[in-house]
Amino acid sequence: MQHFTSVKDVQDIHALIQTAQQFKAQPLLHSSLGMGKKIGLLFLNPSLRTRISTQLAARNLGMEVMVLNMDKEGWALEFQEGIVMDGTSVEHVKDAAPVLGQYFDVLAIRTFPGLIDREKDYSEQVLQQFIRYAGIPILSLESATLHPLQSLADLLTMTEVMHSAGWLGKRKPKVVLTWAPHIKPLPHCVANSFAEWVNSWGEADFVITHPEGYELNEQFTEGAQITQHQDEALQDADFVYVKNWSSYQTYGKVLETDPGWMLNKRKWQTTRQAGVMHCLPVRRNVELSDEILDAPFSLVTRQAANRVWSAQAVISSLIKDASAR
Repeated sequence: MQHFTSVKDVQDIHALIQTAQQFKAQPLLHSSLGMGKKIGLLFLNPSLRTRISTQLAARNLGMEVMVLNMDKEGWALEFQEGIVMDGTSVEHVKDAAPVLGQYFDVLAIRTFPGLIDREKDYSEQVLQQFIRYAGIPILSLESATLHPLQSLADLLTMTEVMHSAGWLGKRKPKVVLTWAPHIKPLPHCVANSFAEWVNSWGEADFVITHPEGYELNEQFTEGAQITQHQDEALQDADFVYVKNWSSYQTYGKVLETDPGWMLNKRKWQTTRQAGVMHCLPVRRNVELSDEILDAPFSLVTRQAANRVWSAQAVISSLIKDASAR
């Protein structure tokens, strides 16, 4: 694995999940793998779970970790090629990235979409510029369109649940990704990524449900069943992933906020006692009701905890593959 920006960078999803499981069982299994190596965590937008879990993962591998919050501690970066820099941007990525590439062995970057210019966001300009100019492995901590570390933790979580229930490998789970209301426009990153990973995983009957106008980009959802009837989608589900996203076609817009799409206990009772998932942070009683989030079938804390092991599996793969080149 040269970089980690999407599921397309992963040769074997099952093997990566197994590696994450091994680290969960033995966190210091390869504690000297990263000895003498440094990872830089570059945040262009806020983070809680991603920041802490990635630091823990890297330290478990023996790496030195440095964190830089670009919105508070660094110069405003410019990413457009050929621009006359007479505005607010102080430093071009063409100058900053190669220097960071000299300082670190791995560079992890968290960016965010503007939700104004779809073409710009979906070009992944920020991530691609760092890949182009840094010269070292780039790890996505969430980009303008995807959140692969979250999705790997999600698959790890579902695998654990199926294993403990005794039906891993015996039948395919029904996995439902359902849109939820929110008070503001949110990006497509988690929904895109979860859809892409579940489809590539190939171990589930996958359904996406949302109101009209909230169709995601087909490059991520191809292979899933898509319906605007949430009750129908939830029937006999084994896992329900709840997430809000704004419109892709009417880019970045909130078309409706129907509170009837919030998952509650009545709707959950039509499932097969499904594990309920959310990437966090979650707005209680807007996206998900208290009775769901506080129930024993809520998997949100387990998902968040598994972020450490998903990050550790990815970082270890990046280090090993870089050493082999």
